Amino acid sequence: MKRVLTVALALALSVSVLAGCASKPSTTSPATSSAPSAGVIKIAVAGPMTGDNAEYGKGFVNAAKMMADQWNANGGVLGKKIEIVQFDDKNSGEEASSIAQKIISDKDIIGVIGHFASGVCMAAAPTYTENKVIEISPSASHPDYSGIGEYIFRNNTVIDVEAAAALDIAIKDLGKKNIGIISIKTDWGTKTAAIVKDLIAKQASSGAKVVAHEEVMEGSDDYSPAITKLNAAGSDVVICVGMYNLIAPVAKQYKQVNPKIELVGFSNAYSQQLLDLGGKAVEGVRFPVIFFSGSTDPKIKGYVDEYNKRYGSIPSALTSQAYDSTGMLLEAIKAAGSTDRKKVRDALAAIKYDGVTGMTVFNEKRDVQKTFVKVIIKDGKFEAMK
Repeated sequence: MKRVLTVALALALSVSVLAGCASKPSTTSPATSSAPSAGVIKIAVAGPMTGDNAEYGKGFVNAAKMMADQWNANGGVLGKKIEIVQFDDKNSGEEASSIAQKIISDKDIIGVIGHFASGVCMAAAPTYTENKVIEISPSASHPDYSGIGEYIFRNNTVIDVEAAAALDIAIKDLGKKNIGIISIKTDWGTKTAAIVKDLIAKQASSGAKVVAHEEVMEGSDDYSPAITKLNAAGSDVVICVGMYNLIAPVAKQYKQVNPKIELVGFSNAYSQQLLDLGGKAVEGVRFPVIFFSGSTDPKIKGYVDEYNKRYGSIPSALTSQAYDSTGMLLEAIKAAGSTDRKKVRDALAAIKYDGVTGMTVFNEKRDVQKTFVKVIIKDGKFEAMK
């Protein structure tokens, strides 16, 4: 009996110790504080830091840190140091919803730069809205995103506008009429493909028509079944609704079947990764972009050179929109003269920000309108179309 009591007491003590350990906040958790820390203003950056789309999330973090460092070198904002806190949402809506809960629990976090994919942004946005935390996505293009709430902003054009610019390249610049579409099977991909079809239908007088549309799984290694159908339908240009990890393999596989095929993408594919993965196969690929790293504008050139010096790569359009998004949030805090989220939100809504991606002004829906540059891959580099 004595032995039984001894064992029971030992087990009870073990459970107590374990419970005590579990109750301690993790030293690796970036967002557990419930009260502001003196002298610190935090900005969260949320996006895919791992997985197939990690390039985008890492670009967001790099850009935000670069902007924060520039401000910190000049005394920070409101006399407080700026700290960038990163979160890996794995480009998952479920993970983003969980991260949003962590972010809103940290009273030092004034706003969020992110998330990446529209669907992921939209999964987290209701939580930010309900808790009055500003979210600025540098990449969300789904028409319904910013309408989720008054604290939700986008520093990217709505996809309808970019799709029209992509079609302008296909129909007017390339003079093509038989249009094929290959799109990734995600909420964004399905929605964007539908928008492209609708825009083509509205341009019936141009003679352009959709001859085939193939929907594919993101991250697949073999697109030959879709390519065979697109080619058999007589596509002379294919609109690629996906990121660089779609366009690069599609270009390689399609040009083995039809070396003369023309490919047009979206700005989310404008990345060094496209050149690295696609090689010679992506020569001639075109797309509209808000930011062109080859610009001779001294401000843009200085930014590109500094980014390349720090991170060893050329910033993409979406990375640059994250850079400006961070700058806008800091300017809004400065203009508000406060870290009160409502005051900062109002200052952000009224901002006129001249950044590396052009002049940014939010409309009543907290969307932006920006000018596109048409870009082509030539001799392994991005060049402005002539």
